[in-house]
Amino acid sequence: MPEQDLTGELVDYLTGSCPLSKAEASRVVADVLGYFCELPEEFVRRRHRELKARGLTNDLVFRQIAAEIPLRRYAPPQLTLRQLRRIVYG
Repeated sequence: MPEQDLTGELVDYLTGSCPLSKAEASRVVADVLGYFCELPEEFVRRRHRELKARGLTNDLVFRQIAAEIPLRRYAPPQLTLRQLRRIVYG
């Protein structure tokens, strides 16, 4: 199913299950998808900026990032048809 269909389906679900307008639900879906599409390198740079802005030292910043990064979910790599077949058939 194309991503656009999934996005529309999720927006419809949210508007039916939450007191959100279609525009609000679309914004929420876009924010969530953006969150889960962030690459590890982007996350590290963003968190470094955020934590440094709070006045933390690099030592504390990198310890915090090291603790947070295993808890994150990242978009899977793009797989070729051959790679998909190998996953199924070995």
